[in-house]
Amino acid sequence: MTPSPLPAADEQAALWNGPGGQAWVDVQPMLDELFAPVAELMIETAAIASGDHVLDVGCGTGATSLLAADAAGPMGSCLGIDISGPMVDRARQRAAAAASPARFVCADAQTHTFDPGARTRLLSRFGLMFFADPAAAFRNLHRAAAAGGTLTAIVWRSATENPFMTAAERAASAALRGLPLRRSDGPGQFAFADAGRVGRLMHEGGWTDVSLEPVDLPLQMPLTVLPVYVERLGPLGRILPSVAAEARPALLTAVQSAFTPFIRQERVCFDAACWLLRGRKA
Repeated sequence: MTPSPLPAADEQAALWNGPGGQAWVDVQPMLDELFAPVAELMIETAAIASGDHVLDVGCGTGATSLLAADAAGPMGSCLGIDISGPMVDRARQRAAAAASPARFVCADAQTHTFDPGARTRLLSRFGLMFFADPAAAFRNLHRAAAAGGTLTAIVWRSATENPFMTAAERAASAALRGLPLRRSDGPGQFAFADAGRVGRLMHEGGWTDVSLEPVDLPLQMPLTVLPVYVERLGPLGRILPSVAAEARPALLTAVQSAFTPFIRQERVCFDAACWLLRGRKA
């Protein structure tokens, strides 16, 4: 008997508290370097000032939370929230090592009971696309925001505009049966590709002055870490442990060849096609 699919919220919790979340912990330094331009743009756009009280939604291993806490200073605060226990644990370790005042909670931001009206700046780097009910999530985040507070987020545009992000599964799909496909309607990486839909969801959640600006961010990583990226992340990373050991070398060779168009000397370079999403609480 085929098991019934998990509800979307439970599916996301299982993913990010299992191998998916652990992979992000294990390769945290690589991902921080890769996505540094994304974090920098978001922090700059949010215009965090001394005394701001920041909420970092889908904080992962804490990179953006640490930056936000520094910007808010001793008179402000930063709370990071993520559904992934392993990633929140790593974020706490990093904050302690850096003597940062950033705090973290492991919970679903869609349903978590925040202090109402307490947060002047809400941020999210690639964290908003995974909610089971994004309209409900936007409403809950709106309740957490102070009057005049802002939401600044970076989310992915469509899969077709991000060929690097789908190169591995496209190359592997011919050889692997059961490779999980990315969902176009969410929750998932490209769930917020439709700007009109996202704008409607934000308005339904109570946000005003909503805008989605297309940005194409040049990202890069050392060629030496490409094998780790391919083997650990995305749909291929989740299914690879179930592939017979003797079949993996040929599969990985074929998949890594799909990244040839992105190699520039000793770097892997690509543009991340994203939306810079902004809203305000009246």
